[in-house]
Amino acid sequence: MPHPETGRRITVGVDTHADTHVAVALDQLGARLDELPIPTTQAGYDQLEHWATSLGPVDAFGVEGTGSYGAELARVLRRRGYRVIEVNRPDRATRHRRGKSDPIDAEMAARAVLSGVAAGTPKHADGDAEMVRMLKMAKDSAVKTRTQALNQIKAILVTAPAQLRESLAGLSVGKLLDRCAAFEPGELTTPIAVAQHTLRLLARRNLDLRAEVKALQADIARLATHAAPTLLDVFGVGPDGAAQILVTAGDNPQRLRSEAAFAALCGSNPIPASSGKTNRHRLNRGGDRQANATLHRIAVV
Repeated sequence: MPHPETGRRITVGVDTHADTHVAVALDQLGARLDELPIPTTQAGYDQLEHWATSLGPVDAFGVEGTGSYGAELARVLRRRGYRVIEVNRPDRATRHRRGKSDPIDAEMAARAVLSGVAAGTPKHADGDAEMVRMLKMAKDSAVKTRTQALNQIKAILVTAPAQLRESLAGLSVGKLLDRCAAFEPGELTTPIAVAQHTLRLLARRNLDLRAEVKALQADIARLATHAAPTLLDVFGVGPDGAAQILVTAGDNPQRLRSEAAFAALCGSNPIPASSGKTNRHRLNRGGDRQANATLHRIAVV
């Protein structure tokens, strides 16, 4: 394709949102060339590619939010052979100095790539790890809701009429749920009837969620075994732990150059905390805290 200036190389920064993305192109010297808003559709992605390549050969796309609004754009560009760089949002100093707008954020993304400040490869999110992530998200929310339902059952029993409370006293969780799920309160005209009706609803919700969690757990274990069979062979690593490690590493773990890089991603590496005559390190408090907790459980086991 002919280009307006021979030898010019293009870096594109993209500020991503739910319905629209805004792109800004820079040349290899950092001169601002043009900007383009696009819809978050296949036609919009085609328009972005055509616009960028019309300005010159594209070195890289710097995309904000590659794990959220920019995930599909990053996938499309990568599949078409472009280098995609993950870019964090501009820091507060830049925003205080230059203001806040979509074109400004897109330009800052391009400059971060051009200067080398942003150099991280985003997760591909198109394989087993992405499938595990979605199932794990559903399972985690089901576990949370299941626990809330059980806590609400116990809270109702604290203030329930003595006759109802005493009939359920001393039961294990399983028997308590079965007993509550079998209630037939009849018309809701008395406090006991309403309490039984509420307990039945919460118990059936809890039981349904238990079945859902069990099914999701089986699916997660199957995908984790397929994606990383040797990981599950490590003592102390179960399906849940393997799933979390897979989600953290992503579908392209080769982007993590060393064990130290993975430790930094999980927030389990020492980082410098020196000042003046003090020379020391402290534990990283950032990173993926779910992965950090998983590593802790594996180490304890």
